[in-house]
Amino acid sequence: MKQTILVINDSKAIRFLLQTILSKKYNVISFPDGCSTMQWLLRKNIPQLIIADPQLPDCENWELISNLHSSGLYGGIPVIVLSNLSEEEMIVRCTEYTNVIRSFSQPFNPLELLEVVENMVLAKMPSATMLPV
Repeated sequence: MKQTILVINDSKAIRFLLQTILSKKYNVISFPDGCSTMQWLLRKNIPQLIIADPQLPDCENWELISNLHSSGLYGGIPVIVLSNLSEEEMIVRCTEYTNVIRSFSQPFNPLELLEVVENMVLAKMPSATMLPV
């Protein structure tokens, strides 16, 4: 059975790209906003990894990442952040959340992201730690 990766990004192109590169090995579920994401999670769906943009149209910046981090149920799920924020802001904000394991600035290298995802899922890290950017 394929492991599930949850992708949250308001860009249809980014969701399509991630679906394309990840779906050969993983079950990829994607949503364009925080509301749809939370509805899916509340139905007791638990992904092995989350790839999210901290800037979503229906949330304050970093709100979804913060909610996932502080959740007793979802706080242990590793998160990869994809954003077009400045690298400095990404580094500062990502260190605030222990479940964020890596961040990528957009545009990003899809092959590098795939490598990080494969290493993450294969390692089945029990608790997330920040990896170098």
